[in-house]
Amino acid sequence: MILIKYYSKIRSLFWTLLTKKRCGSYKGKVKVNRKSIIGKNVHLGSNVHFNGMMISGGGKVTIGDNFHSGAECRIIVQYHNYEGEAIPYDRVYINKDLTIEDNVWLGHRVMIMGGVTIGEGAIIQAGSVVVSNIPKYAIAGGHPARVFKQRDENHYEKLKMEKKFH
Repeated sequence: MILIKYYSKIRSLFWTLLTKKRCGSYKGKVKVNRKSIIGKNVHLGSNVHFNGMMISGGGKVTIGDNFHSGAECRIIVQYHNYEGEAIPYDRVYINKDLTIEDNVWLGHRVMIMGGVTIGEGAIIQAGSVVVSNIPKYAIAGGHPARVFKQRDENHYEKLKMEKKFH
């Protein structure tokens, strides 16, 4: 049991250091508990937690403060050009930027496609595929992800003002 605890801490330290080295920038605390692959096009806020994240493609990815993800999440910000010089697609890649605002929580195995913004305080249900913008305070889920509930805005703002972040 003790060995497992130390292994988890060492694994987290390794992935955290590697993520900080590979990203374009980060503002503050970053913690990465499991294998996460990102590039220089990714910019992280403060208090960012990955539990297994893969961000692929050349579009700019901005992740705000107090972000938390479940395991095996994926962000794709690059697409093949299917209207080009060959079928089913040519050699041109289309990059789409993506923004995740502050205090967003992704459940396990969420996939987010480029070109969208996930608003402040949003929660994305496990297994969802986000293909369009999600407004602030929204709780969304499904394939494609749709808003099915809203956070209590007053409660959210009270906790934010009191700086009660996980």
